[in-house]
Formats: sequence, C-alpha cells, structure tokens
Amino acid sequence: MTVRKGRILLGKLGEGHKEAQLNLAKSLSEAGFEVIYTELQHPESIVNSALQESVDHIGITILPGADIQAFEEILRLLKEQEVGHISITAGGFLEDDDIPRIREMGVMEFFPKGTLFEEIVEWSQKNIKGRLM
Repeated sequence: MTVRKGRILLGKLGEGHKEAQLNLAKSLSEAGFEVIYTELQHPESIVNSALQESVDHIGITILPGADIQAFEEILRLLKEQEVGHISITAGGFLEDDDIPRIREMGVMEFFPKGTLFEEIVEWSQKNIKGRLM
C-alpha cells in the first residue's frame, strides 16, 4: 500500500478578489499537495465536490459578506455523508468574536487576513495527511 498526497479542496464564502486564493493554491501545490481550486460558495456544492474529489481537507476563504453559519452546514453535511474525517480550516476576513464560534462548530484552524502562505503551508504539512491506497 502507498500513501497518496494530501488532497485539499479550496472554496470560498462571500464575494471578493480571488488572487490570494489562487496564490495559496499554488503554494500548497508546490509543497506537494494535490489542490482542487474551486469558486464554490454553497455548502452543498462544496461538500459534493469534496466527495467527488476524495479530499482530505477543505480550506475556505472567508470574504466580506460571508455567512459563517455555512460552516455549520458544511460540517453537518460531511457528517451526514459519513466523511467526518475531512477536516476544515478557514482564512480571511472574520470578526474576532466569530473565531471561537467557528472553532466550536468544528473548524480546525483560522488564518486571519495577512497570514503568510508559508505559515499555512507549514500548518498543512503538519496536519493534513494523505490516505492509504
């Protein structure tokens, strides 16, 4: 048996520029991850794509106007599909009061706007593992 590379799906909540998300996708790919870049915003679409792509992790970019209750729905749908092993992180624009709330929902880590890509890659290398094939 071999272990395949960790697979990460990138999605977003809210509206705004996508350059940071594209640069993050490139950094994660260069670090050895398989990255599935999407512009999906709806919880059902994000979870369906995660299932189709057999990902290990979902990274959500939070942009202005995002509804953080979407995290609760994403996590509920993952549990419903019996893929609770798929972890979730978020990064971007979020009020300080909302960070503990999304962590309570089950989001592993939050990376505030301005976090260096190197920090996210390092965290990912420590916390996102591929699966046996």
